[in-house]
Amino acid sequence: MSDIIDGLGRTSAYGALGLVLLILGIVLVDVLTPGKLPKLIWEERNRNAALFLSSALLGIGGIVFTSIWTTYDDFGKGLASTAAFGLLGLVVMALAFLVLDLVTPGKLGAIVVDPQPHPAVWVSCACNLAVAAIVAASIA
Repeated sequence: MSDIIDGLGRTSAYGALGLVLLILGIVLVDVLTPGKLPKLIWEERNRNAALFLSSALLGIGGIVFTSIWTTYDDFGKGLASTAAFGLLGLVVMALAFLVLDLVTPGKLGAIVVDPQPHPAVWVSCACNLAVAAIVAASIA
């Protein structure tokens, strides 16, 4: 029975850390793009913004999943490594967004929240997922 209680405690800690990293991902996307994401997505039903945010959340989720899956036997060390890799993933995703913005025409932040569908949003989403995959692969 103590295994179950111990497992629930570890799961709760990793779950809380994962939620914090997801919230930081939302904040990061909100900072990188004009307007407020809650208004854009939930009130204005902006599909570009929703798709871009979704790709960031999936990317962070993949990084956190990989970090937990390959975690250290030492719980504290595993939790710390998950936090470190999650934060690194957010930083690298932000840098990739800024580089993509520099090498493409227009302001990428404005494009990904434009109410009209735009192919650049798909490219930006692919970039998020590719960066997350690279970070996740480096964990193992």
